[in-house]
Amino acid sequence: MSKRIANIGLMTALAMIFSYVEAMLPINFGIPGVKIGIANLVVVSGIYILNIKDVWMISMIRIFLMGLLFGNGVSLIYSLSGGVLSLLVMMLLKKSGIFSITGVSVAGAVSHNIGQLIAASVVIGNLSIFYYFPVLLIAGVVMGIIIGMLSGRILTGVKPEMNN
Repeated sequence: MSKRIANIGLMTALAMIFSYVEAMLPINFGIPGVKIGIANLVVVSGIYILNIKDVWMISMIRIFLMGLLFGNGVSLIYSLSGGVLSLLVMMLLKKSGIFSITGVSVAGAVSHNIGQLIAASVVIGNLSIFYYFPVLLIAGVVMGIIIGMLSGRILTGVKPEMNN
């Protein structure tokens, strides 16, 4: 049990560090809201090496802490809606066994964007925000491929007994 708690703590801290570092990087894609999603390395990798309850805990703790430390109520709503939908989709696709790690990552990135668009449409009370979806779809696919390939590389060196 203590090993499990330590793993959750370490993975949460790593995801938070990745989120913070990404926020500090002077990378501007010229498209509002588009990020690499470096913290998703932890989530995507975690889906394959940890039990799903632990991955949920890591993801939700990171989202709440980052929202409290560096965001506001609205950013927390966007992050939470995107994170929950993304994790649900990735869990289901991973469980199906049909998709590669990169495929799961791409679906997670795209569904994260969809979750955020749904939240934004509720917050602003207007569905016109979905005109932004094609741009986010392209960004999600590109970033999902990058994170998926990196996660695959990470997982080649990780022992599966981490989830014990």
